[in-house]
Amino acid sequence: MDIFSLHRGSAPLLVSLPHDGTHVPAAIAARLTDSAARVPDTDWHVSRLYDFARGLGASILVPTHSRYVVDLNRPPDDVSLYPGQNTTGLCPQVQFSGEPVYREGMAPDQAEVAARVETYWRPYHVALQIELQRLRQAHGGAVLWEGHSIRSEVPFLFEGRLPDFNLGTAGGSSCSLHLQARLASVLGSQDEYTHVVDGRFRGGYITRHYADPDNGIDAVQLELAQVNYMDEETFQYLPCRAEQVQILIAQLLQAALE
Repeated sequence: MDIFSLHRGSAPLLVSLPHDGTHVPAAIAARLTDSAARVPDTDWHVSRLYDFARGLGASILVPTHSRYVVDLNRPPDDVSLYPGQNTTGLCPQVQFSGEPVYREGMAPDQAEVAARVETYWRPYHVALQIELQRLRQAHGGAVLWEGHSIRSEVPFLFEGRLPDFNLGTAGGSSCSLHLQARLASVLGSQDEYTHVVDGRFRGGYITRHYADPDNGIDAVQLELAQVNYMDEETFQYLPCRAEQVQILIAQLLQAALE
């Protein structure tokens, strides 16, 4: 099975969807708890949500494997992205619900984690780097757009209900201030969805690591509350809701391309 799929576009925009994958190899799946076997912490359907971006000329990078195999948006040394706050690791051992991912005594050891990094994590990041370089060479710069989604309420990670659109720019350091302002303006010009800039989700490893605004690479993360486009209990995609979300995402991507 391929580790990822990459659609190469013609515009200076790369959409990375590192938590869209759902596949878990059989040898790992046999060790998961019953609740983890549903891979509930998937960024469900984000590749479907962003498929329209092909029409904008965007490149789109999508993994095949679940974040339970390895989290592509964590650093390879597994240093916490949110010190002092609950989070999950490079090869998660706890779900967003607080329940264990693995049956007792079956979590991966350091050697297995290192092997997963080489097998699944590194190829995705190599592809991401090569595509970003291609776009920068072709256009003089590029926007790396990290597409994510999460349940609207996850007490393990944050209090209360998450805003609908959570834009992360690492406190304004991962993209130009002009781009941050344009995106904030798009969100602020509508009242159908709640939003925040650099709230609980300020941007993960990919956003922070590959951002280089001074050299033409702007990076932005968008974390969506899943309730706006799917059923959070059954994971069913809800097209009527999703179409409305896509309209606003499209406005954000168009602003990113200006």
